[in-house]
Amino acid sequence: MNTQDTKITVVGGGAIGGVIAARLARAGVAVGLLARGAHLDAIKRNGLAVIEGEDRYVVNVDATDQPAALGVQDLLFICLKGPALTAAATSLKPLVGPGTHIVSVMNGVPWWYLNEFGGALAGQRLESVDPAGVVSEALPQSQASGCVVHISSAIAEPGVIKKGYGNELIIGPGSAQTAERATRAIELLRRAQFDVVASDNIRRDIWVKLWGNMTMNPISALTRSTGDMILDDPLTRSLVVSVMEEARRIGKEIGIELTMTTDARNAMTRKLGAFKTSMLQDVEAGRQLEIDAILGAPYEIGLKAGIPAPFISVLYGLAGQLNANLIKRA
Repeated sequence: MNTQDTKITVVGGGAIGGVIAARLARAGVAVGLLARGAHLDAIKRNGLAVIEGEDRYVVNVDATDQPAALGVQDLLFICLKGPALTAAATSLKPLVGPGTHIVSVMNGVPWWYLNEFGGALAGQRLESVDPAGVVSEALPQSQASGCVVHISSAIAEPGVIKKGYGNELIIGPGSAQTAERATRAIELLRRAQFDVVASDNIRRDIWVKLWGNMTMNPISALTRSTGDMILDDPLTRSLVVSVMEEARRIGKEIGIELTMTTDARNAMTRKLGAFKTSMLQDVEAGRQLEIDAILGAPYEIGLKAGIPAPFISVLYGLAGQLNANLIKRA
């Protein structure tokens, strides 16, 4: 992929967006970065630093908090959490033209998920992740592709990202219009030394990752427990399985078959040991929780599909109360 004249911006300079921007810059790709606050100030002052094991490197990126300063882009990586994307969506309009390829690098169900999906829910908007259509108005669904992240990373301090385990990104087009562009994005990220898997069904891959996130994340946030504690307790493990089975039925109704057993999926999680989920880390830091993309959207899809999901609804309600209290204290 010739990037000499390609305009590329990473929206969100946090744990994942920062690594993507830094890796691209280190590979010689000119990249813009939308960030904010102390993190942005440190990047402007000292460059963007990444720690990967024993390796530490610093790159210079065109960092700003003003989308209009960057102009229309050819490729956008959206690396924001759901609430942040909803809040920022309108401000991102200056970055998007009719030829802009938008890659959502996010947890949970993205705003474009039901576009060109097929079946009874095709083309319906998900209020949980696209309230009043504010996101799709700024970021057209037909121009989007998806990226599932299997990388752990965190902001160590302003301007510094510490990358943990994992190096895999799964990318696939969200519509027929973006198929060729998704292939170019894959080539670009491979050049940046990511292990990129080309997906033939990105919606299925998103749902597979959601299958684990929608249980461990909110339960850990509510209980303050690490992953091993949740799976070692028979009652919380039973809740995990009940939520996963509801999600399996919802997925099947909309055409997504999950062939893995819940035991096999939880065995994968158990290998991570006493880990803190990202949502638990957000609770401890007093940050707003990313519950709508992880719980709200599958719950909404279940309602639209006529699939009862009492366990998901209870977990969604409890997590919502926790999030409301965190927002009040912020």
